[in-house]
Amino acid sequence: MARLAQTAGLTDVQQEILKTVREFVDKEIIPVATELEHRDEYPQQIVDGLKELGVFGLMIPEEYGGLGESLLTYALCVEEIARGWMSVSGIINTHFIVAYMLKQHGTQEQKDYFLPRMAAGETRGAFSMSEPALGSDVSAITSKAVKDGDEYVLNGQKMWLTNGGTSTLVAVLVRSDEGHPEGTAPHKSMTTFLVEKEAGFGEVRPGLTIPGKIDKMGYKGVDTTELIMDGLRIPANRVLGGATGRGFYQMMDGVEVGRVNVAARGCGVAQRAFELGVSYAQQRHTFGKPIAQHQAIQFKLAEMATKVEAAHAMMVNAARKKDSGERNDLEAGMAKYLASEYCKEVVEDAFRIHGGYGFSKEYEIERLYREAPMLLIGEGTAEIQKMIIGRRLLEEYRFQG
Repeated sequence: MARLAQTAGLTDVQQEILKTVREFVDKEIIPVATELEHRDEYPQQIVDGLKELGVFGLMIPEEYGGLGESLLTYALCVEEIARGWMSVSGIINTHFIVAYMLKQHGTQEQKDYFLPRMAAGETRGAFSMSEPALGSDVSAITSKAVKDGDEYVLNGQKMWLTNGGTSTLVAVLVRSDEGHPEGTAPHKSMTTFLVEKEAGFGEVRPGLTIPGKIDKMGYKGVDTTELIMDGLRIPANRVLGGATGRGFYQMMDGVEVGRVNVAARGCGVAQRAFELGVSYAQQRHTFGKPIAQHQAIQFKLAEMATKVEAAHAMMVNAARKKDSGERNDLEAGMAKYLASEYCKEVVEDAFRIHGGYGFSKEYEIERLYREAPMLLIGEGTAEIQKMIIGRRLLEEYRFQG
């Protein structure tokens, strides 16, 4: 029988890329993921392997040294990587969003300077919107940039920065009132700055501090940090796109493709949970037969597999919509919402199939059980997705009375 979550209509090149990534995941990630996760150890060897495969430049145009692939190809690769270990897909995701924002919104000088280094994995990207006092309410950002000659001085504190320590380029969203009079809508007075820094923790450049890793329930291995700006001076040519006031729209564009990525991660984790559940159900015996032969377990497996297929189909649809050049916030919101919710449910069902052993750290499902909740909040909570979906539906189905 074919694996779940197959994708029709792929080119030979796409199929070859996915085959290569899948083999890498099976050989290099799955055998070591749980051990590294329990130690909260950064997967440097895995990351180096993905750099060699060209994954860091997957969507960067060929003229900048990348592979020039589509969002669909990238999302399917992320699905495979998350199937192995979700944290690795997070390392890739933040880098990808910054590269995408540069490709779509950067000046030619910014593209020429950053994209070749990002394609090679030499420059590693991260992006930062959240702050300690806000999450989804981006309009409440208080971090600020003030113009001083040919530079801007940035002050403020950012939160939940994935790749905060290992990245060397951070796209940071702050307020910039310069050129925007009082009373301007908050989303029209925000700017994205491209902040270069050293990898590591502590003061990574004058005025910029990465305090250290935040200890998390799951999603370990990848470093999640705060970012503190205290008199951080950034040259004007590091304003993304070269003009202030566009940051909110640039970030939302990045988050939109990021939501496809989170949906792909949910699909990958759910698929791995199904694999673990269906395998264990055929090995574990109760009442004289494998538990897979009990109708209750077969019902559970049927529901799990259907959810894996449905989430995958919505994720693929959202990616293809974006690749076509059409607006896809509705499809991306639906895919992210459904995939993250279904991922949680499939993981919990696999956990239940394992019984008491699912509670043991010796079994992989224990790790997945702690990782799945992050997808419920990453790139916008379920409630935020429902708001986006609801508003778009009202635009499409406007009552004509």
